[in-house]
Amino acid sequence: MSGRQALARLACEVQSFARPENAFDVSGTVTSVAPGRCVIAGLSRHVRIGDYVAFRQHDGVKLAEVVSLGPEELIACPVDGASQVAIGERAWRRGAFRLMPDSSWCGRTINALGEAVDGLGPLQQGAVPRAVTGTPPRSMLRQRVSSPLRTGIRVVDVFTPICQGQRLGVFAGSGVGKSTLLSMFAKAADFDRAVVALVGERGREVREFIEDTLGDNMAKTVAVVATSDESPMLRKLAPLTAVAVAEHFRDQGENVLLIIDSLTRFAHALREIGMAAGEPPVARGYPASVFTALPGLLERAGPGPQGAGAITAVVSILVDGDNHNDPVADSARGILDGHLVLDRALADEGRYPPVNPLTSISRLARKAWRGDEEKLVMRLKALIHRYEETRDLRLIGGYRAGTDAELDMAIKQAPVIYEILRQSPEQPASADAFAELAEAMKAAAGVATPAPKERTSP
Repeated sequence: MSGRQALARLACEVQSFARPENAFDVSGTVTSVAPGRCVIAGLSRHVRIGDYVAFRQHDGVKLAEVVSLGPEELIACPVDGASQVAIGERAWRRGAFRLMPDSSWCGRTINALGEAVDGLGPLQQGAVPRAVTGTPPRSMLRQRVSSPLRTGIRVVDVFTPICQGQRLGVFAGSGVGKSTLLSMFAKAADFDRAVVALVGERGREVREFIEDTLGDNMAKTVAVVATSDESPMLRKLAPLTAVAVAEHFRDQGENVLLIIDSLTRFAHALREIGMAAGEPPVARGYPASVFTALPGLLERAGPGPQGAGAITAVVSILVDGDNHNDPVADSARGILDGHLVLDRALADEGRYPPVNPLTSISRLARKAWRGDEEKLVMRLKALIHRYEETRDLRLIGGYRAGTDAELDMAIKQAPVIYEILRQSPEQPASADAFAELAEAMKAAAGVATPAPKERTSP
């Protein structure tokens, strides 16, 4: 280990607040306790919002995050929702939360505090400390997005192709198939590392996702878990921890896939914390701090500075009541570089993944399409649109074949397109979605469709 690395490790250990043996320098006194928060006197002039305080209790050190500051008192939200804080208890300043990620974390499952929860022993600590509340690279120092990625999901690779460093949202109501689609992204081969944040997930689904869905891909993946029964502080911290780990791999020059499931539960945790801090609601119960935190999290993903890698983010957004204009969904849509809309009607028909190709958008698609692929996709969308807009007319027998040549072609080709886009997580990833689609369409009822130029690997 170099002298510089040794100094960095020493600095992190001094500031670490996971070890009860570290010296506590400044303290205050708990004056009031309420569900989800406590009021502390005597520390306001020594801490900042986002710092942590610690309580030394019989079962170890318990942490709380400072969420509001006053002249004499501050409000802190305990990280462990089950911890009992008593009036008169001493609260000690511990500073900002930092992790020390290491490449050996791949294949491991950790909690929001960066502690192993998979029973495989403690984590090896890296050499450089990294704050979980980091800042994105400066805009003019970032690399430009240019390299297309192949996900192996046909509907994505054809209609909404993505590039390295892109941020993509998966928008859907509950039970439509968000997590299933995310599991298909996790199997993509064009990534060096993957970091998966499971925020507010059902506890029983964690092992299923890690052992069954990720499978062999877990060897290059770090999973960060905060289940639905954990405190809002941990559900808020889990995506921040995941991004900090992804930034560690990005700074090593690697191409990283970041999956967050879901951004909405992150926003729900922020809402609970904001309400505990006394913030007024501004949009359907959400305080203003939620809409400040969303870009703060999402902008950290994307291309890194020159010489670094890129973080490609795929985040799920749960739209309440299938309302895609929900405040969180609307805010996220404006930040992200594209969105996949999962349609409940398609899921009801048994078409999986139920991505609506007409309403889904990739803002970087033109950087990913090759040759005549864009023209082909526009043609496919036109056929699908014509097929769907005349569905009711055809169902009541109001259309006769031969009346409209364009509609006749749509009637023949749209079902073929739908069939080729069907894909389950158990099926192998698509090697070339355009070639497979062109072959299926050329074989359909004698209708010839020009095949796109051969794709080359990025």
